[in-house]
Amino acid sequence: MARIAILDDYQDVARKLSDWSRLEKEHEVVVFTRHLGGVEQCAEALAPFDVVAITRERTAFPRALIEKLANLKLIATAGMRNAAIDMAAAKERGIMVCGTSSTPHSTSELTMALILAFARNLAYEDRRMREGHWQSTVGITLHGRTLGVVGLGKQGGEVAHLARAFGMKLIGWSQNMTDEQAAKHGATRVSKEELFRTADVVTLHLVLSDRTRGIVGAPELALMQPTAFIVNTSRGPLIDEKALLEALHAGRIKGAAIDVYETEPLPPDHPLRSAPRTLLSPHLGYVSEETLRVFHGQNADSIAHWLAGSPVRVLNG
Repeated sequence: MARIAILDDYQDVARKLSDWSRLEKEHEVVVFTRHLGGVEQCAEALAPFDVVAITRERTAFPRALIEKLANLKLIATAGMRNAAIDMAAAKERGIMVCGTSSTPHSTSELTMALILAFARNLAYEDRRMREGHWQSTVGITLHGRTLGVVGLGKQGGEVAHLARAFGMKLIGWSQNMTDEQAAKHGATRVSKEELFRTADVVTLHLVLSDRTRGIVGAPELALMQPTAFIVNTSRGPLIDEKALLEALHAGRIKGAAIDVYETEPLPPDHPLRSAPRTLLSPHLGYVSEETLRVFHGQNADSIAHWLAGSPVRVLNG
């Protein structure tokens, strides 16, 4: 009998949205609905388990943790890329890592939801309505405004497609972007400086790496118009958090709509929670029924195949 842990199932939906019954008949499946914490807390809680099923980067598996889990033999992760797992350490310890496919629309739709909500001050107006008030702000329309897309890959391209439906003008930049790639999505490639200087809304869609960490810092924020705002549904460390907080408190930009953070879950006392000119969501980008059905369903499938001796979607083979 294998002991299987499902981690960070915040809404307790893993077994509702996918079929784990075939595993539960012969193996022990334990669901953790709360984040376990750091390396020591995870090591203590997960010590008995042979298999862990994880949802994206909600819990990191660095070498320090992997080396403490003597019983661990399989990590089933949502997605075909998870930078929070030390793949080399897992391979050295003989721990297989298997992934899942994904769905293309969830994060891009949330990006547009954040842009719309920030543009029309919806969160603030909702609070004011519940306090008994009526019409406190004047928002902006998106039609004719310029959206600066940093990264025009799968997610950035999806956002560009949706933004065109609102009549937005599109400009794009990334370190490897070509004129042809930008044109494919109806955008004009510009320099990084021009994008931050001219965009009414900046949205980030890059993979986190050594090259992109902190790619938006004080110099880029200083270029932005005081009426412009930035949206991040990609990875928190793309933005220099200290520089963003300084820009928000100084009123140098209109604000920020943020779904991803340097530390997740975001600590209760984190300064972003009380920062002005912000719209915050708790990493909801991929959190939709459709996406979680794929993630949890294929995680269960990966585990079943591994137990049968025929692993699928192996990421560190």
